Amino acid sequence: MIKIHSFHGGIHPPENKKQSTRADIDRCPLPKILVVPTQQHIGMPADPIVKVGQKVLKGELIAESVGRISASIHAPTSGTVIEISEQPVPHASGLTAECIVIESDGADQWIEHEGLSDYREIERSELVSYIHNKGIAGMGGAGFPTDVKLNLSHDHIVNTLIINAAECEPYITADDMLMREHADEVIKGIEIIAHLLTPSHIIIGIEDNKPNAIRALNLALTKTELAIDLAVVPTKYPSGGERQLIQLLTGVEVPSGKIPADVGIVVQNVGTTRALHRAVAFGEPLIERIVTVTGNAVAHPRNFHTLIGTPFADLLKAADLDEDALFHLVMGGPMMGVGVDNQAIPVIKTTNCIIAASESEMPESPAAQACIRCGMCEQACPAQLLPQQLYWFAKGNEFEKAKNHNLFDCIECGACAYVCPSSIPLVQFYRYAKSEIRAEQVEQRKADHARARFEARNERLEREAIEKAERRKARAAEAAKTQAARKAAAEKGETATDAPAIDAKALKTAAAVARTKLKKSEKALATAIEQKLNDSELQQLRTEVEQAAQRADEAEKALVAGESTIAAPDDKALKIAAASARTKLKKAEDALKSARDKGLEGLEKLEATVAKLKAAADEAESAYAAVQEAQANSASTADTSQTSALSLKDLKQQVSIMRTKLKKAESNDPIDEAEVETLKTRLNEATSAFETADNQLIELAAKDGIDLKQLRIDVALAKVTVTKLDRAIAKSEDEAEQTQLTTELESAKQSFAELESTLNRYE
Repeated sequence: MIKIHSFHGGIHPPENKKQSTRADIDRCPLPKILVVPTQQHIGMPADPIVKVGQKVLKGELIAESVGRISASIHAPTSGTVIEISEQPVPHASGLTAECIVIESDGADQWIEHEGLSDYREIERSELVSYIHNKGIAGMGGAGFPTDVKLNLSHDHIVNTLIINAAECEPYITADDMLMREHADEVIKGIEIIAHLLTPSHIIIGIEDNKPNAIRALNLALTKTELAIDLAVVPTKYPSGGERQLIQLLTGVEVPSGKIPADVGIVVQNVGTTRALHRAVAFGEPLIERIVTVTGNAVAHPRNFHTLIGTPFADLLKAADLDEDALFHLVMGGPMMGVGVDNQAIPVIKTTNCIIAASESEMPESPAAQACIRCGMCEQACPAQLLPQQLYWFAKGNEFEKAKNHNLFDCIECGACAYVCPSSIPLVQFYRYAKSEIRAEQVEQRKADHARARFEARNERLEREAIEKAERRKARAAEAAKTQAARKAAAEKGETATDAPAIDAKALKTAAAVARTKLKKSEKALATAIEQKLNDSELQQLRTEVEQAAQRADEAEKALVAGESTIAAPDDKALKIAAASARTKLKKAEDALKSARDKGLEGLEKLEATVAKLKAAADEAESAYAAVQEAQANSASTADTSQTSALSLKDLKQQVSIMRTKLKKAESNDPIDEAEVETLKTRLNEATSAFETADNQLIELAAKDGIDLKQLRIDVALAKVTVTKLDRAIAKSEDEAEQTQLTTELESAKQSFAELESTLNRYE
């Protein structure tokens, strides 16, 4: 026999529950349009994975969870996605949020689905992941993702599992009717939770105003092997609050700032337990729930099996709403619910009740009067707060003081406002203060993040400056050493063969100067042609261009010869030389074309210059191609270990360059067939070289017991995970979630770094 304790405060408002329990649970007709919000729970909104115009089946995943505290969203019926946009959602702010709008095809066709044959044979982590993928979230409160409560850290040892069946708020009977008609499924869901948490004690807490549900649960309990206590508690609002129910059933008070798991207790709603059973036994994601539709403005108040995304208007129509009698529409109960004025708002996973009230049933609230400091709000507060003091802090924007007076322990039950003789809407002030504090925290986190990035950038720049200075010092020391060696060699009379006499830097400078003079001469000639100077002046300028070109060629040849003497050909330098030659040729061809278009005379000299530059460009291209071929031949004859040292990235880039050149050549008008064929051959050679190198790397990795292809996939997936978590942290507004996501991000970064390091050993 469970000893029933008590909690501070509480009230006894009129229940108004009998109106909606006179008929069995009905099914709401299939809506034509369903509006499915991507956020129906605490935590990060889900990320849509469908597109407008896409066909979906009932139960198909349409938005995947982001981060640990998030829940997936599934299509409530079959149809077509007609819109993904901001729509009105069930929220006290009245703001819009991202929604996936589905037009039903009327078939209500399920995706292929089946449950688990025996969940007891599955690894615990796999079962939790399965539940997570089904989008199960709490259906009695704020919609906390269920898998998070079922996958507690090693620091939390669950001693007591409490199933919340109290449903204490007036008007709401969804859980009552669920237990009457589906008690067996509730118990089977409890068995799944017990399997995952292995608690030593299981208690179902239910108020004594639900005799039919109590009888149904007692009958269902005879069919289970679990030792489950059914505790009947006195009817008092808000006995269904998580902390209040814990205190009623165990006498334990959850400390401020802590969660029930910190004291070894986990609480789940009866609706959630049934959803768990449906997911595990039949493979059904959470796409529908039971919703109470009641109030004097509907002719047939009752409970409906309702698809997630169903507009309120469809439910009210099913209950025969009298629009003329409707005065106030409330989402949720009369104590914690919020008023709405838009019947297009959709049902979500936490929507348990819609009240269509008449004017006599819920008249306008009287105007708020001055607080008389009677203290009745403190006597009614189940969280043992000081509502009057919190009210003054919120009204005066003294948010830090309100926070220090445990504002966030307020469950917004409305008991204080219910008993207030001055009709002050206290809960509204508390919600305002909480939202302002959260906004400040978000801004502070953004500022901290920006500061951390700024400091990291400064550290990086400082580190790079130090490294750059060290490299300069190293180069200066090397130059001094070389100069000293040359000086010593000269003093000893050594020959040029004993110490290198060729100054590569001087040769490069001379070549650059010669190119600059050639460019100036060509520019002067082009200007003279445009100004139509006389033949003698043009001839003098042409002579200067020829001389400058000759000197530039001699300087280039000297540089190439000097570099070949000092070291092996540098493919990068040859590549630059080839590009430079092509640029000169292009400029000369443009000048020749311009002279021809203008009908100028003396084109023979320009044509000769173009021919000369074309020969130089061909020579530079040939030199670069020869070095490339030599490197390729060297690579092909090397062993596997040598091949693995080659840059696979460079080979891949070469394939990309050849492919781009080929596309460009094929798009020319007219097409140069010879050039196209040459580029095709070079593309095939580059592709073959890349594939050969890649296969050799794969074989080398296989010898070490590593699947290189799978490793690349793992690196890519790890990178995506890091990016998603980084985005989730930026979007999150919850401090606890921020901490959790940051921990996951650090772990993901470490995993990515390890995988990338392994991959870099081969590539």
